[in-house]
Amino acid sequence: MAGSQESVQDAIRVAEKILTLLDEGRFTATYKYAVLLGLIDLCLVNTAPPATPPDSLTTYQLAEKIVEIYWPQSAQYEARDGGRVLKQNEGRRDSQAEILSAITKFREASIRDPSASLFQARRAAPGPYKKLLQEVEWKLIEMPLPRLQVIGNKEDAFLYTIRWDQHVRRADVSRYQRGESHAFDNRIYLNPKVGEYLVQLNTLLRPFIYRQWAAKVAHINGLEEYRLEKFLFGAERISTEAVRAGLQEIQRNRCFYCESSLANSPPTRPVVDHFIPWSRYPDNGIENLVIAHERCNSFKRDFLAGHEHVIRWAASMRNNSDGLERLAEREKWERHPDRTLSVARAIYLRLPDDASLWGQAREFVTIDRRALERALGS
Repeated sequence: MAGSQESVQDAIRVAEKILTLLDEGRFTATYKYAVLLGLIDLCLVNTAPPATPPDSLTTYQLAEKIVEIYWPQSAQYEARDGGRVLKQNEGRRDSQAEILSAITKFREASIRDPSASLFQARRAAPGPYKKLLQEVEWKLIEMPLPRLQVIGNKEDAFLYTIRWDQHVRRADVSRYQRGESHAFDNRIYLNPKVGEYLVQLNTLLRPFIYRQWAAKVAHINGLEEYRLEKFLFGAERISTEAVRAGLQEIQRNRCFYCESSLANSPPTRPVVDHFIPWSRYPDNGIENLVIAHERCNSFKRDFLAGHEHVIRWAASMRNNSDGLERLAEREKWERHPDRTLSVARAIYLRLPDDASLWGQAREFVTIDRRALERALGS
């Protein structure tokens, strides 16, 4: 019991320090939000069986995640009215956060459709995408990573340690990026149990980071905060209509949750649902999408589904793997089953013993940890 209480206290201490970092005013750009969110996401994505978060990450992994996070924000805000890419830097009037500027240039040069997903842009322009990642990786190495854990004038490396400082040279990093002989260590070493704490704190920290980030962008651009959060982080920007019919066919025209037939009118009209809720982890991968009755979807909302649903979902991933792969290829839709499963493990297998999960309608069920462990392959 004492060890458990100590672990809880350590997690709370980490959370308190993260909240202090979020309030720290040294950063003129929004990088601190992106890096913190990126570290949390990478700990979720790289959770290994049974439920073990990573003890180190790489700057390349973080660069990929940062591009993914900023991608929707590189689109034009209120495009119908002439639109503009929102500023995310408090510098001079015409300045923009360098990472966001690089992503915007890549978007404009690689794909014409302004509503295209990052997955589609990567497929359309793999060479420029690789160059973008290298530029973003360098910016992360140069700026936010050595400076993030500084509060006031004092460094407190409570999250991670790195083997370089603010005086790192671009030439050394470039040699590493070209695969030449180098001495640069691109690893971000997480402190003991930090990966576990970030996974545990995800549900609490994510909405707070979103809110702080939206407030910062609203302040920089002179906009009302409440209008921005869905634009910056919302799932509705990428339409799932392209894969709805295919998913419906794979599910044999039945609601994933209640398993009764779908129809063309409410309340049994088919809608696409994110099985792992978007509020827990933003994942548009094909394996995370299911077809549900409009009614069931409205009851589930952002709740985690119960163990019986998890068992059926995991089985569907295995049994319908070929069909999901063909659907993703046909519709040019992103697919990363290993990542989706890792996130599910990270979220479900660290729930407290008294957690309640959504069963059906307004009914909730008690967590069945053994059933979840069996279903998620731990």
